[in-house]
Amino acid sequence: MKRRGMIAGGAVLLAAPALRAQAAWPLGRTIRVICPWPPGAANDAMARLLAQRLQEKLGATAVVENRTGGAGLVGTNAVLQSPPDGYTLLASAFNTAVMPLVLKNASFDPERDLEIMARVAQAPLVMVISGARPERTVAEVIAAARARPKDWSIAISSLGAASHLATIEFNRRTGAGLDMISYRGTQPALTDLMGGAVPLLIDNSFAMLPATGDGKVRALAIAAPRRSPLAPDLPTMAEAGLPGFEFQSWYGSWAPRGTPAAICDQVNALMQDTMRDPAVLQRLSGQVLEPVTESIAETRRFIAAEIERAGALLRSVDYRPE
Repeated sequence: MKRRGMIAGGAVLLAAPALRAQAAWPLGRTIRVICPWPPGAANDAMARLLAQRLQEKLGATAVVENRTGGAGLVGTNAVLQSPPDGYTLLASAFNTAVMPLVLKNASFDPERDLEIMARVAQAPLVMVISGARPERTVAEVIAAARARPKDWSIAISSLGAASHLATIEFNRRTGAGLDMISYRGTQPALTDLMGGAVPLLIDNSFAMLPATGDGKVRALAIAAPRRSPLAPDLPTMAEAGLPGFEFQSWYGSWAPRGTPAAICDQVNALMQDTMRDPAVLQRLSGQVLEPVTESIAETRRFIAAEIERAGALLRSVDYRPE
């Protein structure tokens, strides 16, 4: 765990397919699906779903490797340095697109040096507070943080995560000046929040909403344009007084630059089909994840817009990569 001051700047159960598709590449070797985040996170769940579908639909042997560290850079570099032959894939999230904007050691260009294969799911962010704190609304948190800034801090699951950008925007919009504490994943941050070591966290609904059942964590607001049907009493950040405050984490798969288009297209089609499967949709709904079915071209445009938005926010606070 590293303290920072205000920065300027389980497998999814599916029916076995009747027929297997022919792979766009010879499958004589094991496909490695590298996830730069620990087991148990939404990224890891999507990595395991990808590996499962490669096996079920293509008859491939696919394994997930959790290569953590460096705010996701260790696992990402492992993919960047791999041959573009379809045997090493990256299953990651929002972080991949903005890493070079926040990490000085991230020298790659996500749009140039990686081939996007599919964006598969997304989850709006939720602001939660330690159950030990008396504040019940976002407005109360802002007032208390302004009045006693030394008493307040906020966890971020990783540098470059959607939670990091959302927290920067929260500080910028409110002037709360919350001290950011960077963790190596959502679960360690959530564990400290539950224990009262840190009072606040903004992170994905996949992990935040299920954590609110025992009173150790309270949800304050969701950073989405509308309320979630899974938490209909939870106000949006706009309803809490911050109009337009909308952030989500999203999850996808990439391959090294130069991976043949036929391989990328097949993985994209495979995952679009997966995200329409009724068994998968039921599972995702229970995990507060929203399925995404996009072509590669649509995902490229989406990522370009995400990078532009993140860059504008970081420039507005004079952020310097760490």
